[in-house]
Amino acid sequence: MTKVKDLHKAWSKDPAYRAAYDALEDEFSVMAAIAKARRRAGLSQAELARRMNTTQSTWARLESGRGQPSTRTLLRFAKATGHRLKISFQPVKVKG
Repeated sequence: MTKVKDLHKAWSKDPAYRAAYDALEDEFSVMAAIAKARRRAGLSQAELARRMNTTQSTWARLESGRGQPSTRTLLRFAKATGHRLKISFQPVKVKG
């Protein structure tokens, strides 16, 4: 069986794949930050879902990137995990 990381490594040699993957970097960082904050709060997905009055499967979908959380959802998440939501914009370094 081929491992995902091996496929990714091979596919990354394709410029079109690499560009598409790189374009998702911001989404990956949001998902990672959400999962990290939930773990830091010591909550399982099910516990978090109960606090937010939603389902574990809904939250799993958001953490996996199959859904895009709204600002309102992120604010509810922050409250449920004992965090404060902070959104910032950083200048992009231009390659050239």
